[in-house]
Amino acid sequence: MNSSSDFTSGFWGIFIAIVSLAGLLWLAYLVKSQSSIKLKKGEKADVTGHVWDGDLQEYGNPLPGWWVVLFYGTIVFSVGYLVLYPGLVAFGNVWGWSQQGQHKAEVKKADDKYGPIFAKYQNMPIAQVAQDSDAKALGKRLFNTYCIQCHGIDAQGAKGFPNLTDKDWLHGGTPEKILETINKGRHGQMPAFGAAFGEEKVKDVANYVLKIAGKPTNELRATRGEATFKQVCAACHQPDGKGSQAVGAPNLTDSVWLYGGSEATIIETITNGRDNQMPAWQAFLGDAKVHLLAAYVYGLSNDAAATKQ
Repeated sequence: MNSSSDFTSGFWGIFIAIVSLAGLLWLAYLVKSQSSIKLKKGEKADVTGHVWDGDLQEYGNPLPGWWVVLFYGTIVFSVGYLVLYPGLVAFGNVWGWSQQGQHKAEVKKADDKYGPIFAKYQNMPIAQVAQDSDAKALGKRLFNTYCIQCHGIDAQGAKGFPNLTDKDWLHGGTPEKILETINKGRHGQMPAFGAAFGEEKVKDVANYVLKIAGKPTNELRATRGEATFKQVCAACHQPDGKGSQAVGAPNLTDSVWLYGGSEATIIETITNGRDNQMPAWQAFLGDAKVHLLAAYVYGLSNDAAATKQ
């Protein structure tokens, strides 16, 4: 909940306070009206007239006393909560609480506790940090917190999100490149060629891509598509189709596909293009955490090599 200073007009603070208090008063009235029914000993409650399944009727019995007390307790609790946290913004912020303030306090507490631990690894080479078992455990926690939403808990990615456990890197898998990727983020974009090529030419190029990937193909279409590929697509993917890490263009000759390697998927990619973006984490995580995270990611595909060092 924001403080009243976040509102551009005092009207909304008063409006929220009135709605909140009116709602609580209405609930109090509702509880009181429903708990006013009293029955004498041995007296049966009247039926309400509601009938289900032919003979199942609803009786207007009074609410249990403990239930009524519980309802009133929640209403009192709500008033206290709205005052302290501060839902009734028109009446000010009693103890100065805010979500932003609490978040900053928790972040500072965590930084004070874990900052020295992260800093311990910051001046070590990433490849060396990747071999440290304690650093791996810390890096894995960071990965599980910030990265698994896209790359998966096993870091093997998903459609549109790269696998981080193999040796196939769009922008490079050196410690420096991984650090750069996490710090600055990446924006991969392939233009749509459907309108420029037309349906038949798109299929021809798709079959040429299948051919250089070593997959079954329509040879006639692949032959026609080769010229278009080398005239247009080679600018990013290179004449041999092995891609370019300088521009993040994927290698089309291996069996690694970001969106899928079927003819239909390749046609879709050429026709509509692709647009991928990984956010930059440096400002949010800070240098020490990014360094540790980069070491963990580097270790995912270099464990064997790191162990030999």
